[in-house]
Amino acid sequence: MTLVQCCVPTRRRPSAFRLPMVHNHMERIFDSIFSSDVQDLSAWSPRVDVVEFEDKFEFTSELPGMSKKDIKLEIQHNSITISGEKHIEHDKTDKNYYVGERGYGNFRRSFQLPSHVDAKQINAEFKDGVLKINIPKLEEAKPKQIEIKIN
Repeated sequence: MTLVQCCVPTRRRPSAFRLPMVHNHMERIFDSIFSSDVQDLSAWSPRVDVVEFEDKFEFTSELPGMSKKDIKLEIQHNSITISGEKHIEHDKTDKNYYVGERGYGNFRRSFQLPSHVDAKQINAEFKDGVLKINIPKLEEAKPKQIEIKIN
């Protein structure tokens, strides 16, 4: 770009020409808020924290609004799968229903486990909407302290 091109004033459109553009933009914003496309937000997947301790792995997931019967845990080929279904809690035919952002529906999360876990000793607890899964390590995988004598 030359100096002349840079400094040439640009011609502005009168505001009457910009008004339809603003109107169209505002219409798109309101359509995105109040349209049925909001249901695309309903697809969800719960977040999972994974922490490693000396003797186990601990998986923690928040599953608000769900009960134990809605959740399924499976161990297969060194992977753990958490799956289930969160049911919708309201009737969409209510007159004052505008936006639905809370997720619902089926979900499935799988995690690869290391080979040194004891799959037979896995236990899980579901309390107050929080799922905790404890996956113990095999004895040979736990850290051992060996004292070495110095000569």
